[in-house]
Amino acid sequence: VQLQASGGGLVQPGGSLRLSCAASGRTFSTYTVAWFRQAPGKDSEFVAAARSGGSANFADAAKGRFTFSTDKDKSTVYLQMNSLKPEDTGVYYCATTWRRLITSSVRNEEEYEYWGQGTLVTVSS
Repeated sequence: VQLQASGGGLVQPGGSLRLSCAASGRTFSTYTVAWFRQAPGKDSEFVAAARSGGSANFADAAKGRFTFSTDKDKSTVYLQMNSLKPEDTGVYYCATTWRRLITSSVRNEEEYEYWGQGTLVTVSS
Protein backbone atom coordinates (compact mmCIF):
# COMPACT_ATOMS: atom_id res chain seq x y z
CA VAL A 1 0.00 0.00 0.00
CA GLN A 2 1.26 3.46 -0.89
CA LEU A 3 -0.20 6.82 0.04
CA GLN A 4 -0.05 9.79 -2.28
CA ALA A 5 -0.59 13.21 -0.76
CA SER A 6 -1.37 16.17 -3.00
CA GLY A 7 -3.24 19.44 -3.19
CA GLY A 8 -0.86 21.82 -1.49
CA GLY A 9 0.07 25.19 -2.91
CA LEU A 10 0.31 28.90 -2.31
CA VAL A 11 -2.87 30.60 -1.16
CA GLN A 12 -3.70 33.97 0.31
CA PRO A 13 -5.02 34.29 3.86
CA GLY A 14 -8.72 33.53 3.88
CA GLY A 15 -8.41 31.20 0.91
CA SER A 16 -9.06 27.47 0.61
CA LEU A 17 -7.24 24.33 -0.40
CA ARG A 18 -8.28 20.72 -0.64
CA LEU A 19 -5.65 18.14 0.24
CA SER A 20 -5.95 14.61 -1.08
CA CYS A 21 -4.67 11.38 0.38
CA ALA A 22 -4.93 8.58 -2.14
CA ALA A 23 -4.25 4.94 -1.35
CA SER A 24 -2.99 2.59 -4.02
CA GLY A 25 -3.72 -1.07 -3.59
CA ARG A 26 -6.43 -0.72 -0.98
CA THR A 27 -9.64 1.17 -0.37
CA PHE A 28 -10.57 3.08 2.74
CA SER A 29 -13.02 0.72 4.42
CA THR A 30 -11.95 0.29 8.04
CA TYR A 31 -9.41 3.05 8.65
CA THR A 32 -8.09 6.07 10.42
CA VAL A 33 -6.55 8.72 8.20
CA ALA A 34 -4.72 11.63 9.75
CA TRP A 35 -2.92 14.75 8.64
CA PHE A 36 0.11 16.06 10.45
CA ARG A 37 1.83 19.34 9.72
CA GLN A 38 5.44 20.35 10.08
CA ALA A 39 5.98 24.08 10.00
CA PRO A 40 9.44 25.51 9.33
CA GLY A 41 11.62 25.11 12.39
CA LYS A 42 8.93 23.34 14.39
CA ASP A 43 8.05 19.82 15.38
CA SER A 44 5.35 17.89 13.61
CA GLU A 45 1.87 18.48 14.97
CA PHE A 46 -1.50 16.81 14.61
CA VAL A 47 -4.00 18.58 12.39
CA ALA A 48 -6.97 16.28 11.87
CA ALA A 49 -8.06 12.66 11.65
CA ALA A 50 -11.01 10.88 10.10
CA ARG A 51 -12.17 7.42 11.05
CA SER A 52 -14.36 4.96 9.21
CA GLY A 53 -17.93 5.36 10.30
CA GLY A 54 -17.83 9.11 9.82
CA SER A 55 -16.21 10.48 12.95
CA ALA A 56 -13.46 13.07 12.80
CA ASN A 57 -11.16 14.83 15.20
CA PHE A 58 -9.47 18.18 14.73
CA ALA A 59 -6.80 20.20 16.42
CA ASP A 60 -8.32 23.22 18.13
CA ALA A 61 -6.85 25.53 15.49
CA ALA A 62 -8.56 23.56 12.72
CA LYS A 63 -12.03 23.20 14.22
CA GLY A 64 -14.72 24.95 12.24
CA ARG A 65 -12.42 25.49 9.25
CA PHE A 66 -11.37 22.00 8.11
CA THR A 67 -13.59 19.10 7.04
CA PHE A 68 -13.13 15.60 5.65
CA SER A 69 -14.74 13.78 2.75
CA THR A 70 -14.11 10.66 0.69
CA ASP A 71 -14.68 9.87 -2.94
CA LYS A 72 -17.36 7.33 -3.81
CA ASP A 73 -14.95 4.50 -4.59
CA LYS A 74 -13.24 5.11 -1.22
CA SER A 75 -9.75 5.31 -2.64
CA THR A 76 -9.13 8.92 -1.64
CA VAL A 77 -9.73 10.93 1.51
CA TYR A 78 -9.90 14.70 1.22
CA LEU A 79 -9.17 17.42 3.75
CA GLN A 80 -10.95 20.65 2.84
CA MET A 81 -9.21 23.61 4.44
CA ASN A 82 -11.07 26.91 4.49
CA SER A 83 -10.32 30.33 5.94
CA LEU A 84 -6.63 29.56 5.82
CA LYS A 85 -4.25 31.53 8.00
CA PRO A 86 -0.49 32.10 7.75
CA GLU A 87 -0.02 29.81 10.75
CA ASP A 88 -1.45 26.94 8.68
CA THR A 89 1.72 27.02 6.59
CA GLY A 90 3.79 23.86 6.57
CA VAL A 91 4.34 20.50 4.96
CA TYR A 92 1.27 18.34 5.41
CA TYR A 93 1.69 14.59 5.68
CA CYS A 94 -1.16 12.11 5.45
CA ALA A 95 -0.94 8.87 7.37
CA THR A 96 -3.18 5.88 7.67
CA THR A 97 -3.78 2.72 9.61
CA TRP A 98 -6.30 0.08 8.62
CA ARG A 99 -7.76 0.19 12.09
CA ARG A 100 -10.37 2.44 13.58
CA LEU A 101 -8.40 4.07 16.35
CA ILE A 102 -9.95 5.26 19.57
CA THR A 103 -10.14 9.02 19.99
CA SER A 104 -7.27 9.22 22.44
CA SER A 105 -4.91 7.55 19.93
CA VAL A 106 -5.55 9.51 16.75
CA ARG A 107 -2.94 12.17 17.57
CA ASN A 108 -0.16 9.63 18.09
CA GLU A 109 2.07 9.36 15.01
CA GLU A 110 3.24 5.91 16.07
CA GLU A 111 -0.24 4.51 15.47
CA TYR A 112 0.04 4.98 11.70
CA GLU A 113 1.84 2.44 9.53
CA TYR A 114 1.62 4.18 6.17
CA TRP A 115 2.71 7.70 5.32
CA GLY A 116 2.48 9.86 2.24
CA GLN A 117 5.33 12.01 1.01
CA GLY A 118 4.04 15.39 2.17
CA THR A 119 2.56 18.34 0.35
CA LEU A 120 3.55 21.95 1.00
CA VAL A 121 0.92 24.49 2.00
CA THR A 122 1.94 28.13 2.06
CA VAL A 123 -0.50 30.76 3.25
CA SER A 124 0.82 34.19 2.49
CA SER A 125 -0.21 37.46 0.93
